[in-house]
Amino acid sequence: MLVTGIDIETTGLDFRSGHKIIEIAFSMYDLNTQKKVDELAMRFNPRRNIDAKAQAVHKISLDMLAGCPLFEDEGQELIDRFVSKAGLLVAHNGESFDIPFMKYELAQYGIHVPDVPLIDTMLDGLWACEDGKRPRLEELAFSLGFVYDHSQSHGALYDTDLMMQCFFRAREKYNLFPLPASLSAAAAA
Repeated sequence: MLVTGIDIETTGLDFRSGHKIIEIAFSMYDLNTQKKVDELAMRFNPRRNIDAKAQAVHKISLDMLAGCPLFEDEGQELIDRFVSKAGLLVAHNGESFDIPFMKYELAQYGIHVPDVPLIDTMLDGLWACEDGKRPRLEELAFSLGFVYDHSQSHGALYDTDLMMQCFFRAREKYNLFPLPASLSAAAAA
């Protein structure tokens, strides 16, 4: 079974008020062998401003996106390549941010995102912090013995690859991030 890690960077937090995806990364792995089979990071021209708070986090300016394609022109191919082929998606804060944001924006362009089971490494990773709070990716990584490189943080491909390393280590060493029951039999095959 193929599993796809997803991360996005955006112009702001609220997609309902017109914020857009400006960077997306996908890392696709074979679940059983943990071998990466495909990856892609791509930036998009949002044709709108980027909130100062968002830019302070991801360090992507509008000038950096001027010559980039539009998400609406690339969305269907990306979904076909990385989501439709996957039996499972993994995203850090995916349940309340990445996946709804992506689905909402693509729906505006008439692109349907199939419902694929999701493991949210933030919501399902509450064990990573002593107080049980929702861990930042840095805290999840630290709890599993990974070093978080601040110089690369919030680069969508860096974050996706680190999240997937955390996903596989937590599953292998600690039996965490169990597959949804509907996928357990398929993954064993």
